[in-house]
Amino acid sequence: MKHIAALQTAVTDVASDGEPTDAELDAIENELPLILAEVDLLDAQIMTLDRPASELDERRLRRARRRVLAERLALTNRTADEILPGGAA
Repeated sequence: MKHIAALQTAVTDVASDGEPTDAELDAIENELPLILAEVDLLDAQIMTLDRPASELDERRLRRARRRVLAERLALTNRTADEILPGGAA
């Protein structure tokens, strides 16, 4: 019987305790408004799965889509400001 062994070093740190780093937590906090907007959009889409969309449902979907787009734009601008300070983006 042949034994198969890894020929490369591990990609992740084996000694890690499994907790996110401060940088990862900061990135999540930075993206949280977009995550929440996407959850709201998903909720609006789920509500229309088993029935025809009413006018109120259509408004809710449009509002959720607009919020996702606005949050994506805001995140992009925040990220660009961090990379290119001084409004060069």
